[in-house]
Amino acid sequence: MKVTGLALVPPPAAAQLPKVTPELLASVLARYSRSNDGLAKILEKVDIANPDESIDRILKFVDYGHASIGGLTGGLAIALDDVSMWLAYKIFELAQMADGQESSTRYITMAPANLPAPDEIGIPADLAPRWSAAMARAFAAYQAEYERLDRAALANPSLVRLPKDAKPAVVTRLRKNYALDRARYFIPLATRTNLGLVQSSRMWAATVKHLDSLGMPEATRAAQLIREELLKSSPRLMRHSSAEKSYQAQARQELAASLALGLARLSTTPLADEVWVKVDRDTPPWLREEQPVAEALKHRANRYGYQGKATRRMRVSFAWNNLAIAELRDLNRHRTGHRYTPLIQAGFYLPPEITPAAHQALLDEQAALTRELMARGSAAYVYSLLLGAQTPFEHSTHADKFIYEAELRTGMGAHFRYAEHLGAALREFSRQVPEAKDWVVEGTAEPE
Repeated sequence: MKVTGLALVPPPAAAQLPKVTPELLASVLARYSRSNDGLAKILEKVDIANPDESIDRILKFVDYGHASIGGLTGGLAIALDDVSMWLAYKIFELAQMADGQESSTRYITMAPANLPAPDEIGIPADLAPRWSAAMARAFAAYQAEYERLDRAALANPSLVRLPKDAKPAVVTRLRKNYALDRARYFIPLATRTNLGLVQSSRMWAATVKHLDSLGMPEATRAAQLIREELLKSSPRLMRHSSAEKSYQAQARQELAASLALGLARLSTTPLADEVWVKVDRDTPPWLREEQPVAEALKHRANRYGYQGKATRRMRVSFAWNNLAIAELRDLNRHRTGHRYTPLIQAGFYLPPEITPAAHQALLDEQAALTRELMARGSAAYVYSLLLGAQTPFEHSTHADKFIYEAELRTGMGAHFRYAEHLGAALREFSRQVPEAKDWVVEGTAEPE
């Protein structure tokens, strides 16, 4: 695992502005909020050559809470190389205010060499050979199915939906994506990937504190490395990033709940699709919503258009019983509201183009290994999961955010399974809010 901090270089037009460290910027803006002097006069008292002295002098002036100024540090960029897909998923779950990207499964190495060592992620020593063998078999299944599907699509181009007049290079790319997107359910969640995030020191401190409280070796190591990197630019604020008992208590309780539910529901049989949507349109009696839903939606040119308060005030919770981890990794990145999953294997999804019986021995061994880890109370069970593992997933947010997500995940270029899940949720939303139906576009996930 490697962590790198990225410094932002000011554009030439900003060269005449004083260059300040993230913490000095935060302290100056904090002082600004408690003064009527204006920013220029405050900056006159700042010694750019001695930023630490200036920070200490400002912070001693009055008791500023570290959280209130931590959010003023601007975007601190961190890149994390060679972390497991599980850790990448977890960081996106925790860092709900971050902007970030993760390497696509289409571009990372799919081989046992791209797995962490068992002791790095807490796999018990006596199970390490068994875990390594099961993950190697999963990669072999992935590669075999990818090659088979690619050959099938080459022999029968009608299997792949193509844009009209697609150029040969586009046809080749979409054919390979067709195969990759269906074979990916065999990819181990332990596979190494890369991610980069940008967020303020305040949110980094909360993220690192949470990671450090999970009690998992990889998360603890990541917390240490991120903290060491951010101490270079935000030393005072990152002091508040160590493990804390309330976080630890909740982590223990959530793990216990996942283990109990996971053992009760562990299966390799695919689950039929079920979707649950709850819409709450209630408003305070002294502030009733009077805007028609159509007025909130019909002025948009596309999903990026601004929606009216009728949908911005409407609460929506939606959930699936069977979201495969392959889809969870992306749907988990929609930042608004709250997302929750016990991250278990209640079933195993494979697309219709893949015959489960051909891989039943692998799936049985993987499920038995997961059961053994869960029975031991090991948090490392997550590293035995494959991306086809189906888990319940719930997201609560507001209607404008839900509509954006539904239009995005059924729109041009969307993965076929995203479109199935979000299409079902959108149809249930439309049943409960029928006046939105004419103004919300359920796409067909056509290729781009």
